[in-house]
Amino acid sequence: MSAATNRIKPVPTPAQDATITTVDGQQSPPAEKPGRKGGRRLLMLALPLLLVLAAGGYWLIGGRYITTDNAYVHQPMVAISSDVPGRIVAVDVVENEHIPVGASLFAIDPEPYQIALDQANAALASARQSVGQLRAAYQTARAQLDAARSIMEIKQRELERQQSLADRGLSTPAALDEASVAAQSAENSVQVAQSQLDAAAAGLGGDPDIDTDATPAVRAALASRDAAARNLDNTRITAQVPGIVAQIGSLNVGNHVAAGGQIATLVQSDNTWIDANFKETQLGGIVVGQPVTVEVDAYPDAELHGKVESIGSATGSQFSLIPTQNATGNWVKVVQRLSVRVSLDDTGDVPLRNGMSATVSVDTGHSHLDDLR
Repeated sequence: MSAATNRIKPVPTPAQDATITTVDGQQSPPAEKPGRKGGRRLLMLALPLLLVLAAGGYWLIGGRYITTDNAYVHQPMVAISSDVPGRIVAVDVVENEHIPVGASLFAIDPEPYQIALDQANAALASARQSVGQLRAAYQTARAQLDAARSIMEIKQRELERQQSLADRGLSTPAALDEASVAAQSAENSVQVAQSQLDAAAAGLGGDPDIDTDATPAVRAALASRDAAARNLDNTRITAQVPGIVAQIGSLNVGNHVAAGGQIATLVQSDNTWIDANFKETQLGGIVVGQPVTVEVDAYPDAELHGKVESIGSATGSQFSLIPTQNATGNWVKVVQRLSVRVSLDDTGDVPLRNGMSATVSVDTGHSHLDDLR
């Protein structure tokens, strides 16, 4: 019974039917069905084709937006300096303070400039007084000229009378000579008086009726007075534009400042633009006036809008201190970048700061598919 039982073979299951037992007892994998093999080949061919079609479609509908992340926020930076030298006596601002236009920044000791103004006022008064003296001298010279002319006329008549008497033998030669000398002396007096009158008129600028403040001497004194008054006014330095004060480390009471030397910086925060540096190969589709979308790295959730305001006239390398020299044997072509200025429509509540990084996307309005049409 046990021998018969050992000879009984187990019934193969469906999974076991899928394998074939060879003569040497090894099993071989089941043969693939023809339909399954054809489907796998179709899938292998279709997948690359779909990828190519997807890439081609993406390229055709793309190209409308030209983007660069080489862009930065810019605001005017005004150097704060003094027009006049002096010692700082007051500082009215603190670091990073936002100030309006006309706000006081610091003050220089005004005493030396007040003294200079007083001296200029005194010089002006002296010049006006001199003009008054010149007017009096002119009037005196004119009166002397009139008197000299009257005397000359009398002497001329006396000379003519003596000449008439001498012709009739009624006058002596001595009397005639005396009349001639007197007439000549009177004529010389007229010439001297005329010269004095001309000199007095020249002191009044050639015009005796000229206004006192219009004379050259008084005008020079007025200019000196105005310069002294301006210097005194410039001892109080105020903000010419609104903005944020920065770098005031040297702005301390007691420090001496030189005229024109930068002592602090004022960043004009109400005037903001974006400088985007595009590759030269990207500029073909960029035109002034195209809409622009800006994303500032510091505020990833904020999207700003603007437009292309202008395109740079030269690459950055041409504005460098030592421009790139390509006339060499080891020259390697490098794609250059040009600056595109973007004006912003409205920054809203986003506090932009000078130098922040940004990403700029220009909407050209047409894709590669439009170019093929």
